[in-house]
Amino acid sequence: MPTPLRWLGRCAYPLLITVLVALAWLTLGLDWEPSLPSMLFLLWTVLFLGLLERLIPYDRSWHPDRSEWRWYGAYFFITAVGGSIAQGLVSAAVAVLAEPQPVLPLAAEIPLAVLAGALAGYAVHRLGHTNPWLWRLHGVHHVPEKVNVANNGVNHVLDVAFSQGATQLALAGAGFSQDSVFVAGLFVVAQGYFVHANIDVRLGWLNHVVSSPEQHRLHHSTDLAEAGHYAVDLSVLDHLFGSFTWRPGRRPGAVGLHDPRSFPPTGALLATLVHPWRRRTRRPARR
Repeated sequence: MPTPLRWLGRCAYPLLITVLVALAWLTLGLDWEPSLPSMLFLLWTVLFLGLLERLIPYDRSWHPDRSEWRWYGAYFFITAVGGSIAQGLVSAAVAVLAEPQPVLPLAAEIPLAVLAGALAGYAVHRLGHTNPWLWRLHGVHHVPEKVNVANNGVNHVLDVAFSQGATQLALAGAGFSQDSVFVAGLFVVAQGYFVHANIDVRLGWLNHVVSSPEQHRLHHSTDLAEAGHYAVDLSVLDHLFGSFTWRPGRRPGAVGLHDPRSFPPTGALLATLVHPWRRRTRRPARR
């Protein structure tokens, strides 16, 4: 990789987090309503990481082709609409459950909220791989044989609603303020797209603290012996719960489902949406 692009790879994650912190500081400091900043941050994150996929790709063969873009767009639209409806319900509940003002100084409460949200996200994600019915929802995300920013949106709408709702309700129920829940939500968005990005970044020792594309590609591996890494936010949780398998230079041989026959292909959108309720002809293949 040319030297300027190597530096781009090193600066990608710090820049992503810097923009997150700046936007959170402006939103809280100027008392903005958080929905618009959240949407703008989502769009910026997708565009930023999508550009990096072209400049410093990990695997050029993982770029979406024209037909994949069409299907990825359809999934993104459906999950965005469904997720927005679910988010509205969750936000109403959060407004009731969450403290209107921080109990602790925000400088202390926000890191605790990020940690609590990461822990809740880890539990929900691992359940998605170990509970038979939840796997019938979450497995949709593992059908593509590539990992990139675009197919991060390939999800069953109910899986999105369940994972987002459970995490945010857990934060609100634990007594975190709405401000802290907002910032933790930005971190979840940043991490969710970052770990799926088809970019050549190497975080070194930081891989043992925060989750990265280096680890999450292994999570999508067809080799279940290396497909741990349920933490999308903080990889220290994988260490804590014994699901950390990455080591420097370790790459998945192939990504996708261990048993591709267990789910409809990504292009079969309607079949995918009704898949959780289809009669099972054999024991579901779980990861």
